Amino acid sequence: VFLDSKNVILDKVEMSGKYSFQYMENLTIRNSVLDTKDAFWHSKNVTVFDSVVKGEYLAWFSEGLTLVNCKIIGTQPLCYCKNLTLVNCTMEGTDLAFEYSDVEATILGHVDSIKNPRSGSITVDSVGEVIMEDAVMECTGKVIIR
Repeated sequence: VFLDSKNVILDKVEMSGKYSFQYMENLTIRNSVLDTKDAFWHSKNVTVFDSVVKGEYLAWFSEGLTLVNCKIIGTQPLCYCKNLTLVNCTMEGTDLAFEYSDVEATILGHVDSIKNPRSGSITVDSVGEVIMEDAVMECTGKVIIR
């Protein structure tokens, strides 16, 4: 939908589709419901506030993605990210999250599984499984259970 766009602000948007925000730069989204596979692939400097973000493989290879007070739904989200920040987000049906990502996250509630965070820390109320194995790069990310 917005492939390769720059300097976009969205508020109160409800949308579904695939690859909706790939390669975008300087995007702000507020109060929205997004159901989109591969939503933020290769995007830069995206901030999402108070929204639901649903779909598979959300934000792979993104840089500078910040999610604040968001509900994140879907398998293998937020992998291979640089400078990823989550503030007071919830996660539902999110397995193998954060693989090879540089992340600082505070997550409210439960995460199904977290795999090989590259660096940073993930604070969560509970996690089904933390997988730290067979890494193709050094992974020093920490998972902190409240």
